[in-house]
Order: sequence, then C-alpha cells, then structure tokens
Amino acid sequence: MADTVESVIAEGGQPQSADEGKQPRSVRVVLLALMIAMMLAMLDNMIVGTAMPTIVGELGGLEHLSWVVTGYTLATAASTPIWGKIGDMYGRKGAFLSSIVIFLLGSALSGMAQDMGQLIGFRAVQGLGAGGLMVGVMAIIGDLIPPRERGKYQGMMAGVMALAMIGGPLVGGTITDNWGWRWAFYINLPLGAVALALVTAVLHLPRKRSKAGIDYLGVLLLTVGITSIVLVTTWGGTEYAWTSARIMELTGIGVAALVGFVFWQTKAAEPVVPLHIFKSRNFTLMSVIGFITGFVMFGATLFLPLYQQAVQGASATNSGLLLLPMLGAMLVTSMIAGRVTTNSGRYKIFPIVGGVLMTVGLYLLSLMDTETTRLTSGLYMAVVGAGMGCLMQITMLVAQNSVQMKDMGVASSSTTLFRTLGSSFGVAIMGALFNHRVQDVMAERAGAAGAKMTEQSAQLDAKSLAKLPVMVREAYQHAVSSGTHSAFLLGAGISVLVLLAALFVKEVPLKGGPKAAEGADAAPVAVVEAV
Repeated sequence: MADTVESVIAEGGQPQSADEGKQPRSVRVVLLALMIAMMLAMLDNMIVGTAMPTIVGELGGLEHLSWVVTGYTLATAASTPIWGKIGDMYGRKGAFLSSIVIFLLGSALSGMAQDMGQLIGFRAVQGLGAGGLMVGVMAIIGDLIPPRERGKYQGMMAGVMALAMIGGPLVGGTITDNWGWRWAFYINLPLGAVALALVTAVLHLPRKRSKAGIDYLGVLLLTVGITSIVLVTTWGGTEYAWTSARIMELTGIGVAALVGFVFWQTKAAEPVVPLHIFKSRNFTLMSVIGFITGFVMFGATLFLPLYQQAVQGASATNSGLLLLPMLGAMLVTSMIAGRVTTNSGRYKIFPIVGGVLMTVGLYLLSLMDTETTRLTSGLYMAVVGAGMGCLMQITMLVAQNSVQMKDMGVASSSTTLFRTLGSSFGVAIMGALFNHRVQDVMAERAGAAGAKMTEQSAQLDAKSLAKLPVMVREAYQHAVSSGTHSAFLLGAGISVLVLLAALFVKEVPLKGGPKAAEGADAAPVAVVEAV
C-alpha cells in the first residue's frame, strides 16, 4: 500500500488534490468496483431469464415459475429505500459491503437450490442484496465525485446498462448451454468477490453512528405498501383479473400502508424517507421524470424484441442485439450530456430534449406495422434511445444536487425506487393493453380459435409461431403489430409528462464547479487509500 490520498469534498466543493480536477487512480479503482457491482444488479435477471426453461425442466414447479422473478423484484423494491437510509445513518461503506455479501450469499444458495420453493426463497435473499447495490453505487459516487464532475461518469453507467441488456441473454444462453443453469448464479461470485475486495481495500469513508434507532414501523409500512403495489402490477391481468377480489384487496392494503407510511414519516424521529427532501421542487420533478422513464424504458425493452421476433422474423437467440440501436443511442447521448454538463454546469436542456425525443420516438414506434423494415424500426429505436440517454443519469444527478449530503442515500434510493415502480407499472399497464389488443385482433382475423389460442398468453415463442398455419400466423403478426401500436402510443402520451415536468426544473448551479470551492469550508467526506 502506498501513501493515503485524501479526496476532500465539501458540500458544494470539489476534490482537493495536487492534480486539480483529476481523480486519483485510487478513486478510479473504486469506480471500477462500483461498476462491477452495478453490472451484477442489472445483469442478473437477464441471465436468469434465459436460463429459466432449463431450470424448470430440472426442478419442475412450472406453476411457480413467475415467482422466481417476482420474489427477486419484490425484495429489491422493498429494500431499496431501507438500504439508502442505513447508509445515511451508519455509513455508506458498511451498508454497501453488506449488500454485496447478501447478494453473493443469495447467488450461491440459488445455485444450490434443489426445488422451486428453495430457488424462490434464495432469489428473495439475492433481491435483498440487490436493493443495496444500485443505491450504494449512486450514493458513493455522490460522496466521492462533486455533481459538476459527476457528469463524466454518466457514459460509464449508461455503458454498463447497455452491456447488461445486450449481453445478458447472450451470456445466459452460453452459460446454460455449456456449464449448466446453476452457473447462471455462480457467475456472480467471482465478479462480486473482486468488487468486495476492491471496495474493502481502497475505499475509506468516514464512519457514522446515528444515535436514533431504525424506524421499524416506517420500514414495515413501506415494505407492505411497495410489496402490495408491485404484486398488483405483476398479477393484475395475468394471474387475476384487474377487478378480482384479490387485486382489490392488495390495492386497498397497498394504499392504506403508503398513506400510513407518509403520516408516520412526519412523526418518526429518524424517518426512512424524510419528507423534507420533497420540498425541493427539482427533487420532486426528478422523481416524476424517473418514474415515467422507468415506465417507458422497460415497456419498450419488453415489446420491441417481441415485435421483431413475431413480425419481422428475427431470431430469439440474439434478442439482446435487437435493442442495439436504442441502447447505442442511449450510450452516446448520455456521454455527450455528461460531458456538456461537466464543462458548462448546465443541465436543464437535457430533460427537455429527452422528453421531446422520447415522445417523438415512441410515437414513431407506434406507427410500425407488418411492412416496417428493420432499418426503419432501428432508426425509430435510436430516437427513443437518444431521449433516454438525456434522462437516465441526469435525473439522479439533479436529485442528488437538490439535497444535503446527509440525505444523499435516501435521495439516491428514492430516485431509484421511483424508477423501479415506474417499470412495474409500465410493464403491467402496457402489457395489459397489448394483450387485450392482440386478443381482439386475433378474434377479428382468426375467429374464436384465434382468440382462444392467445387467451393464456399473447406472447408466443418462435417454436409455437412456426407451427401455426400460414393464415393464423399472419393474423398473429397483425395482432402483435396492433398491440405494439397501442402500447407505444400510450407510452408516447405518458412521455409528454416528462417534457412538462422538465419545463419546471430550476437550473440550480451544480456543486463542485471550477470556482465553487473557492472560499468553501472543506469538510472531509471521503478518504481513499491509494494502491
């Protein structure tokens, strides 16, 4: 170990070092570890999704298949705000390392599962850890890097996201075919061990010890509320009808728990989500924008591969590559936005441009039909991706810039939670609209037999599609085209809200600009040991 390098970051200040404006190598090592952890959280579901048919073939329990994903998602969503608060109260590093250990423990246990029940339980453990990974990455970056400099790293985070979405299905298929499905979980262990070792050895953040205890009642109410809402969006229209008693009960429980949670947060000594952070107009607007971005993004990534496989005849094996135009545009635009934000300190233009591009792109996607070429759909996807690139990291940057350093964790976790909830609502609502439209068109073009064929699921795999008679297959292609039209048109309408919210954003100067630190009181925030 070499000498210790102090990266002193004052709230509103910037790193103070001999080489002004340049991050020490030790900070870059920490950022590498953070990107590995971020990839673990994003890659997992995509790898596991590809391996699921093989898992069901060995373990059985097809009727519980959806819970392998649902259990993970519920645990992640419910634990996200809690991890953020724990980091604020007791120290960011300890909370982050704990989340990595829990995630790796859940991965190892999932790989050793002997039946579907065990796998679902172990996936929930894995999800508990995953809830702290994304929050930890964002909050630690918020501690280490001043907002003005943070834009540089947007491209890095967008690149990790794009790599996970493109590479996940490919890696999952390769691992499952060559090593067996258990390695879809075991692959996390070496990557996580590297991240764990680097963070432990190099990152040294000030230790905290809050005198107040954890708000257990707030945690309980928030967990019940989030779990109920996610279950409604997951089960509604699939497991149960939207008007069924079960969905109505869950909706009532969820709303009551969240209302109770909001009331209790005004009374709690150390609230899980301090409501005062929502007094910042920018933070509230970024939460809204994050929710809508999650709504649109995950809906798009669900229906675009389905459209290209069912209508354009693309191979399901390379489904991740089908999203390359959108993800590539998102990566490039995010890098440009980050660089411009770092150099100028100005950011309001990006949510506005992002809202316009995302709305226009989704409207263009809604125009696709059975005659649309792959080149045309690729161009439309690029427009949507460019809009997302203007929004994905800027929302987190502005949200973190809108709160005090002591609330960095809850600001990061709340923004992440709104995006997660947005994705749940997006998949549920756009999915319900898609399924309804597919069944209607199948009934129109293929009669009662066509409607019955898609009654259980409006998404047919490639093998099932190939077995259909030509007339029925053409009817299904028109049905999918019509379904995606309705889903993307809804997305375009929802995206208009991003533009409206962005217009009200107040461009507060980013902390840590070239002159921001002059005369500022330097309060040590992070100590990073050089390697």
